[in-house]
Amino acid sequence: MKALITGGAGFIGSALVRHVIGELGWSAVVLDKLTYAGHLSSLASVSDAPGFAFIRADVCERGALDAAFAQQQPDVVFHLAAESHVDRSITHAAAFIETNVLGTFHVLESARAYWDGLKGEAKGRFRVLHVSTDEVYGSLGPDGLFSETTPYDPRSPYSASKASADHLASAWFHTYGLPVLISNCSNNYGPYQLPEKLIPLTILNGLEGRKLPVYGDGSNVRDWLYVDDHVEALCLIVEKGVLGRCYNVGGRNERTNIDVVRGICELLDQYAPKATAHEKLIELVKDRPGHDHRYAIDASRLEDELGWRAKETFDTGLERTVRWYLDNEAWWAPLRAAGVGVQRLGLAKSAGPA
Repeated sequence: MKALITGGAGFIGSALVRHVIGELGWSAVVLDKLTYAGHLSSLASVSDAPGFAFIRADVCERGALDAAFAQQQPDVVFHLAAESHVDRSITHAAAFIETNVLGTFHVLESARAYWDGLKGEAKGRFRVLHVSTDEVYGSLGPDGLFSETTPYDPRSPYSASKASADHLASAWFHTYGLPVLISNCSNNYGPYQLPEKLIPLTILNGLEGRKLPVYGDGSNVRDWLYVDDHVEALCLIVEKGVLGRCYNVGGRNERTNIDVVRGICELLDQYAPKATAHEKLIELVKDRPGHDHRYAIDASRLEDELGWRAKETFDTGLERTVRWYLDNEAWWAPLRAAGVGVQRLGLAKSAGPA
């Protein structure tokens, strides 16, 4: 199998590339613009593999997409290229509309043109998996779970752009017959995640003795999914999923933000102790606009129909993650030096270009 992976130098994308090459023995063609969120260092362990190829391109460049399909002849497309940080979407929404909505349109159209030209077994084997988020469903109360039939109710520019992309992907299946599947995942964490996100930001701020900011009162709840469990699910959806269907991917690991931060503090106290307990660094700060209170995924369809199960509990996954950051300063130090994750985002009024 040969996979074309858009956004393959990002956090989830690079984990997927490492998995399909290292575990499944597939070939992987990475198409990535290499914005601040894409780093070839995340692919270093597989970049010399015979099945690896890299194309630097923007998913909004239709010509580059058409050339990639024509030259690489993929069997499956994993579409992960996206602007993904909610805080950034509040201040610079334009980039999210361009990449997440228009970029998805161009990927679908380029894939359709390629698929229309395929014959026989190659045409029947081809798949496009659009990778999305549970944030399209909006905010849950204290009870209940998001299912694949939950009405969309996006609350941020990021989630609105991903909801738009989901609808495009579904429309291209129903209108044109393009063999599309959609996945909606809960919050990912694990190695190679940019330090602007909650878990790596907390780990690195704690190591440096900085304040550990937590929005509001810290009661917001997220369902956490270890990234390696997620990419296994994506491959299973592509191989066994029913065309046109959506599959929710969640770890069944709900935690409040304050409990996540406290858990990291406990692990830092164990593996990188300081004179004062890391929990003393926690600081409650002004909440961000449109902050959904709770997300939680019902992954029953994926579990019951395709047999997937998350292997990591939140406790085991968090320990693996903390230890990875402790052991891999060479990967994250240049990002911190460049200011990624140091300055808090999401409060400015601008919604225009960066």
